[in-house]
Amino acid sequence: MDIVWAQGWALWLLPLPLLVYFGLPARAQTPGRALRVPDSRPYESWTQASVPASRRHWLRLILLVLTWCALLLAVARPQSFGDPVGVPLTGRDLMLCIDISGSMREADLYAGNNRATRMAVVKQVASDFVERREGDRIGLVMFGSQAYVQTPLTLDHDTVQHFLAEAAVGLAGRSTAIGDAIGLAVKRLRERPEASRVIILLTDGENSAGVIDPLAAARLAADNDIRIHAIGVGADAQSGLFNAPLGARTTELDEETLKAISQATGGQYFRARNQKELANIYLEIDRLEPSEQDAEEFRPLRELFAWPLGAALLFSVLWALAGIWPAAGRRL
Repeated sequence: MDIVWAQGWALWLLPLPLLVYFGLPARAQTPGRALRVPDSRPYESWTQASVPASRRHWLRLILLVLTWCALLLAVARPQSFGDPVGVPLTGRDLMLCIDISGSMREADLYAGNNRATRMAVVKQVASDFVERREGDRIGLVMFGSQAYVQTPLTLDHDTVQHFLAEAAVGLAGRSTAIGDAIGLAVKRLRERPEASRVIILLTDGENSAGVIDPLAAARLAADNDIRIHAIGVGADAQSGLFNAPLGARTTELDEETLKAISQATGGQYFRARNQKELANIYLEIDRLEPSEQDAEEFRPLRELFAWPLGAALLFSVLWALAGIWPAAGRRL
């Protein structure tokens, strides 16, 4: 462990007590009368304790020296540096716009060999995506009949994952306001630095609510240099009754509009029919929008002055106890 001294000049004060002791003139003794006592027998035992008293004197002197040295070490402020830690210079600003309309309850996606609801698959895959985006600011917009910001842009990915896991289908209504969701995400992103602003729009339907047309919202995003990657989820339309999963409805994706949204902003459109395809889409978005690599390093600094300061306190307490112990012993 490398140790540096923030105020190393303090160590030059180490011989200061010796300089004061030998440099200053001795105090003149004032003449006075000797102490006279009528009976000297009670004080005869003091001469017998001269050797232990001498030892205590040297013990207190050593403790005093140790206290002084420890205080100087604390004033010198020893510091140690930890292992280098990489720091991304800048990250991307990502807004995840996720559809929580009523149709996201449909269980027509497959996670391996098991059927799962669209929302369950999206939660799992999107959470893995958030975990990989180290150094990026990520926000969360949920939309149904209305759009709202669930999580503002933040580096706290644990919070984003928490609220993503808590998302409830149908909470914002059963319809789909794609245009409003894009507009709300653009409002949050347009104040961020250019060339790092991205919207990832995920939906399983077509625009059926809201006040903003999706293509108008896409043009607004393009004017603010914000890319939109659109993802359509849901099973394909089945050709026959017996080919469709029991209880499942065919998807109502407006793929033409989603493609137009992506093309207008320089993004891409993706189609996910199961968990594996959705996971691969997010991996592709990782490739298209890579996180910044570690461009700088820093070594965390730890202050160590508390250790010599604590030692000085301990030595001073022992010095004081060594001074009062003989008197307490005599009283007993």
